[in-house]
Amino acid sequence: MKIEGSTALVTGVGAGNLGHHFVQHLLDRGAKRVYATARRPENVDAPGAEVLQLDMTDQRAVAEAAVRAHDVDLLINNASVNVPGLTFTDGDPDLIRRQFDTNVHGTLAMVRAFAPALAANGGGAVLNVLSAAAWSTVDGLAVYAASKAALWSMTNSLRGELAAQGTLVSSLVFGMASTPVMTALADSIAGPGALAELMTDPAVIVARTLDGLEAGQTEILADQLAVDAKAALSGDGRSTYGALSEQYSIPQSVTTPQAS
Repeated sequence: MKIEGSTALVTGVGAGNLGHHFVQHLLDRGAKRVYATARRPENVDAPGAEVLQLDMTDQRAVAEAAVRAHDVDLLINNASVNVPGLTFTDGDPDLIRRQFDTNVHGTLAMVRAFAPALAANGGGAVLNVLSAAAWSTVDGLAVYAASKAALWSMTNSLRGELAAQGTLVSSLVFGMASTPVMTALADSIAGPGALAELMTDPAVIVARTLDGLEAGQTEILADQLAVDAKAALSGDGRSTYGALSEQYSIPQSVTTPQAS
């Protein structure tokens, strides 16, 4: 996948988040056009990009976006919702459903809507943004982790389904990016700066990801937390990410949905 000259669409673009950095790096690397989408486009600061309103759980909005951005050859599914502290056993069922509706079904809706355009534009690529929580969750992130685990499995299946049309399907996995939302959450759990050494600059994560896409990688592990979590799947020890549960726990009282 060549970034220079490409036309990309990035979901879930917000102030200082991963989507914001994707948009900026794509433009810096010579993308011909970048669509920056968000549920609240008025909060998007993306000079040089075309900003679109998009809620991935709205099938009509997704279909309209696919018509508007018919020239896309790179689809980056970055949007997700997390409700820290939510549990399966006594959490609000509507909030549990909302995470799966956005993180899994919403991502699938985007892929299904844009697959024909990708095929018509030479194949292109799909990048689904995952989390190391899919492989090694932390207390208080169980529902989010399950949704990302489902997305990991779905991404692996989509890779085979879209191969015939020449579309690369890749996943980005990382542990913690020092975005404003993630930093605020980490500071509220462990204390200001306590987890800073485990966090990676989102600009670094995005740069590694775009390098991986251009190299044709199907699974991009963008920080050490992701590397450790993947290795722990076949080992006896806990990953660094999973071990955080032994020190910290996200209180169930924190129930404000956080979009990225």
